[in-house]
Amino acid sequence: MSPTSIAWIYLVIAGLLEVCWAIGLKYTQGFTKLWPSVFTLITLAASMFLLAKAAQTLPIGTAYAVWVGIGALGAAMLGIMLFQESVAPMRLMFLALLLVSILGLKFTSA
Repeated sequence: MSPTSIAWIYLVIAGLLEVCWAIGLKYTQGFTKLWPSVFTLITLAASMFLLAKAAQTLPIGTAYAVWVGIGALGAAMLGIMLFQESVAPMRLMFLALLLVSILGLKFTSA
């Protein structure tokens, strides 16, 4: 497997971990709940570590944009499922555009 492929795997996992810590923040209640806080901090650290590993190979602009995009898209989708957040058509359209942007960065990067 090429270094670039491994970097993309790190980046996707980092993005998924970003979703975990972002959703975990909701459960920490301002870091007053121990176990949700521990989970959030561990997934935050792991996410940043894997982002840093991916950025050793991938351009930082691409890596950061994809990492943030995966985190934002995943957090928004879980917000809809877990917290009954808005499913307004325009919101869904912009989330779909975010997905297209993430995929576009993947397929146009070296």
